Amino acid sequence: MRCNWLAVCGVAAGVAVIGAGQMQAQAKPAPKEVKVALKGSKGEDAGTLTFKTVKKGVKVMIHLQNVGFGDHGVHIHQNAVCDAPDFKGAGGHFNPDNKHHGYMNMDGHHNGDMPENVKVGEDHKGEASFVLTSISLDPAAPNSLMLNGGTSVVVHEKADDEKTDPSGNSGNRVACGVIQY
Repeated sequence: MRCNWLAVCGVAAGVAVIGAGQMQAQAKPAPKEVKVALKGSKGEDAGTLTFKTVKKGVKVMIHLQNVGFGDHGVHIHQNAVCDAPDFKGAGGHFNPDNKHHGYMNMDGHHNGDMPENVKVGEDHKGEASFVLTSISLDPAAPNSLMLNGGTSVVVHEKADDEKTDPSGNSGNRVACGVIQY
């Protein structure tokens, strides 16, 4: 049976017909916003991060909860893996530009570095918000958080000193969330 109507033939969304019987998958469009749930090392809720495309980059909104009092480094990591309890599967920092760690580093910073730490109060909650120009949500961009199936975001136990390779002396990984869409 030869098919002339895509709907009748059951061709799925996201597939383009390019010739007699040939199909090619189309790239997903860039999401406008991606929300990431964070989990602690025992599976407890640790907050959320929201990434939203804005005119000058990607706005990052961090909401931490159930995290220890004090300042915490938060970084985007290269692998879409959050394997508790140590989250080591997340790999190193997201760094397609091959820079050094920290905004205070004269040679530039990792794409996945954040410009400030998140301050967590005695209520074990903290928030921060800023725009990053070093990342993209566009899957076709070389600095896309969606490269190789996604990335992750990791919350560290201590503050990031913004200069020491590879992670700013920020200590163990205490929470993690996978960035995908």
